[in-house]
Amino acid sequence: MTAAERARFEEARRQWEERTLKPALAKSPDRPALFTDSADATAAFSTGTVDLTAAPATVFTASGIYPGDSGSQTVTVTNGGTGTLRYAMTTSATNADGLGLAAQLQLTITAGTCPGAGGPLYGAAALGSAAFGDPAQGAQAGDRTLAGAASEALCFAWSLPSTTGNAFQGAATTATFTFAAEQTANNP
Repeated sequence: MTAAERARFEEARRQWEERTLKPALAKSPDRPALFTDSADATAAFSTGTVDLTAAPATVFTASGIYPGDSGSQTVTVTNGGTGTLRYAMTTSATNADGLGLAAQLQLTITAGTCPGAGGPLYGAAALGSAAFGDPAQGAQAGDRTLAGAASEALCFAWSLPSTTGNAFQGAATTATFTFAAEQTANNP
């Protein structure tokens, strides 16, 4: 055996004695050894989910509309997650042609399937500023709640007032309705 091998052997023996012999020798000779046992218990954790969808993805495609025209579409908001969520909706609308159609079109949002049997959530007011609730964290006035795996219908109804003048001929706008959700658990 080489000197290096001998040194490794002695170090391993010293560590074994520290772990095994010293604790055994430290026991009082008048105190007997005891049988012992142990058991493990495990814990499993998984987080909940918040999964908001709105369908259909395209709420309206209305072209060739005239003053006095109107339409509606039921939008189904679904929580595909496991936890209760609260949500709000905001709108952004384009005005690329500078004619301001988003401010002229009127939108009403009510709870329920169209023609909207529930209470009003928005409007009738300008399409471009449509909103209910508040996407800021925490419970806000107007926020809606949905339990896990639940859905609700909202009726989106638009109209172009019969008083709309010639300045809006050929006008166009695109609106994006953004539904923002957050958990309600531990989030007052």
